[in-house]
Amino acid sequence: MSRDLGSSSSGDKREVATLAGGCFWCLEAVYNQLRGVLKVESGYAGGHIPNPTYQQVCTGSTGHAEVVQITFDPEVITFRDLLEIFFTIHDPTTLNRQGADVGTQYRSAIFYHTPEQKEVAEQIIAEMSDEKVWDNPIVTEVAPLEVFYSAEAYHQEYYQNNPSQPYCQVVIAPKVAKFRQKYLEKLKREN
Repeated sequence: MSRDLGSSSSGDKREVATLAGGCFWCLEAVYNQLRGVLKVESGYAGGHIPNPTYQQVCTGSTGHAEVVQITFDPEVITFRDLLEIFFTIHDPTTLNRQGADVGTQYRSAIFYHTPEQKEVAEQIIAEMSDEKVWDNPIVTEVAPLEVFYSAEAYHQEYYQNNPSQPYCQVVIAPKVAKFRQKYLEKLKREN
């Protein structure tokens, strides 16, 4: 279900972002490594049936996108920071596709939680479009989050739990390496 954006009872501020940029395993693997990110949960949003299963979403008939829901501390990392990273780790110009993953469930989307998030999303898209960062137009959907459904347990922390799985080695690992190189200063420190 959708999450509250307010402060937690301990007084620390937490916000939530919900992003779709292809396979949720790729996004989760990246966002889990950022300082200020408190939790990343894979799931589904933007569809028209309640409580969809992975198998249903994979058919493309439910209207859901694979998403990650990111709980973060805005005093450490901002929503804008999350979106700037989002636009570097997926191709926002391919409609309903990321690499070999094809279908509406792999669309690029920002499901905003507040009017402020909507405004930031639209600003970044306009800036990147004006700067012609990509040769093709950005097709990222900006829509209100209505409901977030958590994905099945085996999808959570997928890259961390399955690093030798071929998809993780061929698709996710290179994305994570590129991200780590570009955003080294934003990574969580190893203990």
